[in-house]
Amino acid sequence: MPVAPVATPAPVSRAASARADLGASLVVFLVAVPLSLGIALAAGAPLGAGIISAVVGGIVVGLLGGAPLQVSGPTAGLTVIVAGLVQNHGWRVTCLVTVGAGLLQILLGVARVARATLALSPAVVHGVVAGIGVVIALAQLHVVLGGAPQHSAWENLRELPRQVAGLHTPAVAVGMITVALLLGWPLLGRLPGRGAALRRVPAPLVAVSLATACASVLHLDVARVDLSSVVFTTPVLPPSGAWGAIAVGVVSVALVSGMESLLSAAAVDRLHDGPRARLDRELIGQGVGNVVSGAIGGYPVTGVAIRSVTNVRAGAVTRAATILHGVWVMVFVVLLGTLVERIPLAVLAALVMAVGLQMVSLAHIRHVHRHREFPAYAATIAGVVLAGVLQGVLLGVVVAVCTALYRLSRSTVRVHPGDGVLHVEVHGSLTFLSVPRLSRVLAKLPPGEHVVVDMTVDYLDQAAFEAVHSWRAGYLARGGRVDIEEIHDGCYERAAGGAPGPRRSRLTPSPRWFAPWWHWQRACPREDGTASQALVAGAREFRQRTAPLVQPFLERLALEGQKPAQLFITCADSRIVPNLITASGPGDLFTVRNVGNLVPRGDTSRVDPGTGDASVGAAIEYAVSVLGVRSITVCGHSGCGAMKALLDKVGTVPDPGSGSGATPHLDRWLRHGDASLARFTAESAPTVTGRTVPPVERLCLTNVVQQLDNLLDHTVVAQAVAAGRLRLFGLYFDLASAQMHLYDAVRGDFGPVDAERAESGALPEVVPTGAEDHTFPALNPG
Repeated sequence: MPVAPVATPAPVSRAASARADLGASLVVFLVAVPLSLGIALAAGAPLGAGIISAVVGGIVVGLLGGAPLQVSGPTAGLTVIVAGLVQNHGWRVTCLVTVGAGLLQILLGVARVARATLALSPAVVHGVVAGIGVVIALAQLHVVLGGAPQHSAWENLRELPRQVAGLHTPAVAVGMITVALLLGWPLLGRLPGRGAALRRVPAPLVAVSLATACASVLHLDVARVDLSSVVFTTPVLPPSGAWGAIAVGVVSVALVSGMESLLSAAAVDRLHDGPRARLDRELIGQGVGNVVSGAIGGYPVTGVAIRSVTNVRAGAVTRAATILHGVWVMVFVVLLGTLVERIPLAVLAALVMAVGLQMVSLAHIRHVHRHREFPAYAATIAGVVLAGVLQGVLLGVVVAVCTALYRLSRSTVRVHPGDGVLHVEVHGSLTFLSVPRLSRVLAKLPPGEHVVVDMTVDYLDQAAFEAVHSWRAGYLARGGRVDIEEIHDGCYERAAGGAPGPRRSRLTPSPRWFAPWWHWQRACPREDGTASQALVAGAREFRQRTAPLVQPFLERLALEGQKPAQLFITCADSRIVPNLITASGPGDLFTVRNVGNLVPRGDTSRVDPGTGDASVGAAIEYAVSVLGVRSITVCGHSGCGAMKALLDKVGTVPDPGSGSGATPHLDRWLRHGDASLARFTAESAPTVTGRTVPPVERLCLTNVVQQLDNLLDHTVVAQAVAAGRLRLFGLYFDLASAQMHLYDAVRGDFGPVDAERAESGALPEVVPTGAEDHTFPALNPG
């Protein structure tokens, strides 16, 4: 059958990758120079130490590190520690501390302890990035106003009113020019015509160049970059009585620098789809960088979130961008220092301030708020801003742990009457901490009533179990009636007159989100009339637990309308759940379900008008013409009852009528499968690779292929396929093995949906309509 081929995304060419890395390296270089100078100045170190650290971080760590897109160099997170070491022991002894910290980091990396950082909550990681952005923005704001940054974010904030009162007008002018260009250049790139060419030029490069030119043309009296202190020094041994303090400094620098580097690597991983960071290798690379930097008089090297985020957003593809950034720092600062010294500090400060503010991402705030992790996020930011990176991480972890414990101990108990019954709803985690409140509510219930206790709980411990059991026994003794409905550990149980407790089953309990389907099959026999009660329980479960999580996403879909990626035609069989077997979510699939996943032919003149069906054709036309879906998938499955009914017709005389007996509508509908049956009997049926398929299953496979042909009988489909706007795909879902198989038109068989077929172009390229922090891929090869 003429199924349109799939165009797999072409790999990025070396030339394109080189161009992207070159552009990104220039952008990061512009960010790295002012940051390196400012951080060294804030710590009381020679300005050249910051430059040396940036060069070593770019070239050495860029070559050896395990996070290809992370950029290393001096960072504000070590400012307080380094400042104390410089004040107490001098710069050359501080260089010795840097070397020792690097050696310790190498040992920790060899011991493979870096992976533990992944246990941190994303809220803490996002909070670290945002906190660093706030620290940098506050410091650079003073430079924009014509002053000098203080030693801490709190001091910068405290001194801000005085700085505003005594602002330096020329510095403010070039700073405002820089900010205006940073904000306005991307808008110019959206203009028709030459907008595409403008977008290729990085906004920071334009802002720094034009603002510097303005300062030079207008002869503004502003402070400029001074590189006269770029000299190499060597470490020296401390006095004999200072070794204890030196050891503390080595451990502090190693741990804070290593933690910040690994947190930055974890944060950068969330910003791109390239190779994941190898954290142990990254820690070793940071250690080598610190040994080299300290040995030649440089500031301690750390993975820097602000430069790393800038690197990713600037389009970096490989570690070449990181290495090149170090080369540019060395070339422009060491060899062309005179040119760099023309740049006003206010210009560079405005650039860094803008990038720092961008690190406080609104998307991250919405993400952590949606998952109720905002307290940990806010605490981490406060800790980073007021105390330091390590202190902020510790504070964020403590708040995250306390929040988790609070949720574990939190439960909601509500009582409301209805239809002569008192309903007691219990939600959350029912532990010994909840027993006093639960007992107090239950004790207030009037005696002799019919009480239904709805326990929708994540966890039920022994103390809570005993409390409910004791209350129930006492209430029954006083003439009352108690029914307990429980959804617990993904299972549903109605214990009329029985004690509450976990459902004992030989099968492993399913996850929480699978509870509605689980209790349909296991806890609610259809013959006893409780199926409707289970449906109500499932709806209540959705309202209480799932609805608050998906509501923001559904609200967006309600406002924007549906934009599904594909039309999905499958069987009405109750065992087939389209969103489950395709790992998709709301808004991704425009789904049509019918008995036998049949597609009536578009030209009704070729079939009996009595069997014509307008609903499927209407859905196809709406999906292709109105919604603009890019693919149509027909999904059959094993054990299809419609195919069994068709196979039973082989050897019998077909009924020429429009249906008879007790199922006239079903008989008429199944006539749309006659073409599949004829194809099955006339030619070799497709098979599943590596498997022996019984006759009924071969008919199921044949039916999928036939429906793909039937789709091309619809004019809108044929035209869209011919124009390359639409692709057709056949899927077969084996229920027993829970495996999906994809039809290969060239080979004429069904094979597993795996990476090999995906790479060969067997899967459609789908852009999901999910929210920015929740993706719902329409077809998941895994």
